[in-house]
Amino acid sequence: MSIYLDSAATTRPGEACIAAMTEAMRISWGNPSSLHRVGLEAQLRMECARGQLAAALGCEPSALIFTSGATESNHLAVRGAAGAYGKRKKKVITTTVEHASVRGAFDMLEEQGFEVVRIAPDADGILRAEDIAAAADENTCLVSMMLVNNETGAVLPVQQTFAMIAREYPHIIKHCDAVQGFLKLPVSPEKLHADLLTVSGHKVHACKGVGALYRKKRIRLFPLMKGGEQEGSIRPGTESVPLIAGFGAAAAELSETVTARAEYVGNLRSELIAGLEKAGGISVNSPSDGSPYILSFAVRGLRSETVLHFLSEKGISVSSGSACSKGKQSGVLEQFGVKPDLADSTIRVSFCAENTPEDVTALCEALKEAQERLVHKR
Repeated sequence: MSIYLDSAATTRPGEACIAAMTEAMRISWGNPSSLHRVGLEAQLRMECARGQLAAALGCEPSALIFTSGATESNHLAVRGAAGAYGKRKKKVITTTVEHASVRGAFDMLEEQGFEVVRIAPDADGILRAEDIAAAADENTCLVSMMLVNNETGAVLPVQQTFAMIAREYPHIIKHCDAVQGFLKLPVSPEKLHADLLTVSGHKVHACKGVGALYRKKRIRLFPLMKGGEQEGSIRPGTESVPLIAGFGAAAAELSETVTARAEYVGNLRSELIAGLEKAGGISVNSPSDGSPYILSFAVRGLRSETVLHFLSEKGISVSSGSACSKGKQSGVLEQFGVKPDLADSTIRVSFCAENTPEDVTALCEALKEAQERLVHKR
């Protein structure tokens, strides 16, 4: 038995992605910057993928910059915007529950002399739009917040926050890390009022090593690297056409079924919650109105690592939180109000449309067995 329930960490490349990548490697293997026929074929293949991704986001293809993944896109957005707009306005705003790549980018800005304001959830573990917007002022150049938290599935009030800031301070650049929301929930930079928006390939059945950054027209970015003129001179370096082609194909395939897949995995999530409640001794960390794709819960009396190993021996793959933390606690759960002892016992289940009700049943049975066999040994 092999059950994969860690799709927030990465997803299996889909057939559309694999077919597009294989074709690109066999036929469109040239350098897309070359002016001969082989290079033109590669460029056309890349621009086709750019169009597919743009269609999924509801934006113009020219607004997209291809990168190596979400970490690079987030750094390009945060540090690039601060570099372009932060010469006089030295204040930047984010939240305390962001992905490690965004936190790292803001840490670097702080080291460079920026005033970094990090807004935490309130006593109920909720991030409120008015609290984030209230931190903005005339000296602010950038605000960045994620759409869906990668550890709990909490959906942050991006649309409301960005709309409030745009009305009061139209000069402030607004960035959204939409990695865990893209192609899982309806995501549109325009509707979110986002000037910059990050997406990643390997979270949506494309491959690792490719991502993109949406950049609204006329928004300036300071490049992180100097080199060639690829991607409008914002992200120099020869583009990986096969990875980009696979990303575009995956986006085209999934964009037609966003609502249906969300409803399907939402039912799986509900079944899992019901099973956990029946088992007892388990606390759910995720909010009830969180992403249907992610459920975080704590098996009281057992450490996360113990449960992970037990489930792995049963052929069930889950995680204890963000894969980027490599098993270490990021502190995000505590920010959402999860007590330290429960954070140490937390398991994250993340679905995709390939999962089945039988997967949920098997997980619940395995968790019940873990409680019976392991709790009493402590």
